[in-house]
Amino acid sequence: MDPMPKGLTSSDRARCQHLIYGVVRHYGRIESALARLIAHPPRFATRAVLYVAGYELIEAAADSPESGKVAKIVHHAVEQAKSLSSVAESRLVNAVVRKLAPLMAGEAPPKLATSDVLAEYFSHPEWLVKRWLLQLGAENTRKLLEWNQSPARAYVRWRDASTSAPDFLKPTQWEGYYEIGPGRWSDVEPLLKAGTVYVQDPSTRLSVELLNLQAGETVLDLCAAPGGKSVLMADLMPAGDAPGKIVALDLPGERVDRLKENLSKIEAHDVALVQADLLEGVNQIFRDHQLPTLYNAVLLDAPCSNTGVMRHRVDVKWRLQERDFRKHAQQQLALLHAATRLVAPGGRLVYSTCSLDADENDRVLKEFFDSRAGGPFELEKEVKSFPWETGHDGAGAFLLRRSG
Repeated sequence: MDPMPKGLTSSDRARCQHLIYGVVRHYGRIESALARLIAHPPRFATRAVLYVAGYELIEAAADSPESGKVAKIVHHAVEQAKSLSSVAESRLVNAVVRKLAPLMAGEAPPKLATSDVLAEYFSHPEWLVKRWLLQLGAENTRKLLEWNQSPARAYVRWRDASTSAPDFLKPTQWEGYYEIGPGRWSDVEPLLKAGTVYVQDPSTRLSVELLNLQAGETVLDLCAAPGGKSVLMADLMPAGDAPGKIVALDLPGERVDRLKENLSKIEAHDVALVQADLLEGVNQIFRDHQLPTLYNAVLLDAPCSNTGVMRHRVDVKWRLQERDFRKHAQQQLALLHAATRLVAPGGRLVYSTCSLDADENDRVLKEFFDSRAGGPFELEKEVKSFPWETGHDGAGAFLLRRSG
């Protein structure tokens, strides 16, 4: 269901989305300031007006702290309050937004700021800031917080090697990946429907490139939905005398519908979709589908905390709880054990996440290698993406090889 009101122009829809994402991204800072200005929270519609005004004030301060911009924001908030709430509450909005303006224009904390100060200004839960300070250090934590608070860029991967990308797609430093400029989504939509491009962050390529597919190999993509890595693997599979075989597996459910849709756009290689629970065993299901039970290359892109993609998944930091890391790690380890049983002798497995957390990356690998299941495997290579260094989403990818 489309949450946007009907009748909006494409630019209006883009602005609405920008404001919604901005409010969620800066919610902690705005809420903290409002709590100091209002003794009793007003009705929901009035609060929504104040949240949007708070984000617009942050935006205005970042551009240039002109009093004219502030006056326009105040006026617009007052008119919205009159329309959505009441004249009485519009007076409250008028007073609050005027007092909110200098708070939203405040300078960034000093380099050695404490976790509570960083958490409030950069709108992250303090427990998460403390966790990053311990794992990443003060300097990198600051860089990550700044990264997360910047509007995300949208990228597509150009799939049609026989043609050149149109001029409205901006080339990037990553081959085949292009940035979508503001207001160009309507131009991109026909390309998406045709399968010419795929919306994909450049970080996706790290795990697939690490797998280093060879012509004619059997390839298994686990936890495959919504299919971005399956499509990329099919596009990168080298041609050979014998066609490669890619199997994409995930749990039955809504995500599989998107996986089916995306796989339908693949024409170059044989791709099979299997709906099954990896943790319940899949060998018999593979036999029923006349598919291999052992694979030359296996990719396990495990469900995770998503701490590496918070820049464009702005709600994650507010949903995440500290205990979730251990829960994710336990599931990831179980999935890794199950995945290794599907790797042929001499074959390769890449374990990957879009998490920056050590519990979900290095420690999962350590627990695996400390177990009996880790005996036949060795870690050949690992690649990590820290967003403030790479310029794209964060990720961890680990190449394991099974002995022959």
